Amino acid sequence: MASASASKKMREEATCSICLHLMAEPVSISCGHSYCQACLLGFMSLKSSQRSQRDTKTFSCPQCRAPFRKGSLRPIKQLGSLIAALREQEQELSCQELSCQEHGERLHLFCEDEGQLICWRCERDGRHKGHNTALVEDAGPGYREKLQEAVRKLRQLEEECTNQKAFTATQIAQWKEKIEAQRQKIQADFHNLHSFLREEERSYLWRLESEAQRTLQRLRVSEADLGQQGQELQSHIRELEERCQGSAQKVLQDVKGALSRSQAVRLETPEALSLEIETECEVPELYFDLRKRLRSHQVGVTLDPETAHPELIVSQDQRQVTWVPQRKADSSPGRFMASPCILGLQSFASGRRYFEVDVGEGTGWDVGVCLESVQRLGGTTQRPETGFWALRLGAKDGYVALTWPRTPLRLQERPLVVGVLLDCEVGLVSFYSGTSGSHMFTFPRAAFPDALRPYLQVYPYSPLFLPSPDE
Repeated sequence: MASASASKKMREEATCSICLHLMAEPVSISCGHSYCQACLLGFMSLKSSQRSQRDTKTFSCPQCRAPFRKGSLRPIKQLGSLIAALREQEQELSCQELSCQEHGERLHLFCEDEGQLICWRCERDGRHKGHNTALVEDAGPGYREKLQEAVRKLRQLEEECTNQKAFTATQIAQWKEKIEAQRQKIQADFHNLHSFLREEERSYLWRLESEAQRTLQRLRVSEADLGQQGQELQSHIRELEERCQGSAQKVLQDVKGALSRSQAVRLETPEALSLEIETECEVPELYFDLRKRLRSHQVGVTLDPETAHPELIVSQDQRQVTWVPQRKADSSPGRFMASPCILGLQSFASGRRYFEVDVGEGTGWDVGVCLESVQRLGGTTQRPETGFWALRLGAKDGYVALTWPRTPLRLQERPLVVGVLLDCEVGLVSFYSGTSGSHMFTFPRAAFPDALRPYLQVYPYSPLFLPSPDE
């Protein structure tokens, strides 16, 4: 019993706590615990894949959780020799315990052809006659190596499976990110479409209402005029009927004058008005190509050097403006003096107008429209109440609309080109990304008391460019 107990204890000490089998190629770590080399490397590989970008140099012992590094692994040759001896001993004991069920003899032979343990009597039996046989002690080491090789291959497959599982998990995360990004893009595109269509709806309904009021006013004037003429005709009719019912003298009294007056009466027919509605809207066209719809209102815009702040330089073609601090320029009554601003040469007082400003990678800009009569000599706060409708990119607040107070803008993309849509009749100023056509902001409806002109404010190292409609 004492020998069996000692053997059991020795087996427990030689058992790997990861695979729960006798250790193969045992190695120890800094805390003193030992494991199969393949088991410990597989454990470390799994932990490394789970940690992602975190530290993968330090690991925790599977038993005591003490930290160790990969470099601390040390092979234990003596323990390996003891385990090999233990395996041989167990194999011998196992062989001693096994006996042939048919003959009752010890199974000390191995038939290579049948892959079976046999006894000496089985070897002489007709079933195994002529087969290759070997002693168990001689055949065991070779097959032990084959089994160990099979274990190593399975370990490799297990490691590959773990790596493939980690890779698949990464693919799942990447796929979810792509799907989420596409979902946000679709939602943003339809949000822009909805915003654009709502503004178009407001614009067309306002035009329809204006057309209805103009035509109704003219029809009511015609109606009132016809009513007045009807009353005059009724008066003439009563006068002649009374004359006819009177005596012969009353009939003849100034009869020629009465006939002359009645013959002079004319019906003034009102001007014929067309009842065809001029305000038409093709919704499918708006839906299929928003940018095409915007650019159908595009106009060519150039810069007016006479309005430029003294430190601004305007290109010869009047399409690009750059700020050069401390530059000197001739004074002009129309120049902006407090801020580096400039106006477009064109002015708009009616219809719908669309123009674009190439802001590029600039770190700051103001883009929009303003009234021709805005204050240029002194400092003024840009907002609709002072005649400015514009967006701004600033280092401090980012993208904002120049309302009061300012309205922060949460844009899905960085616009390299800013499109400005001005509807003078409706009183709306809207802004779009010139590259994607996405809606950025629309100011509340306003009444424009004066013509409007393109308005730009230039910032350091951020020149602005006005592309032509053909570009």
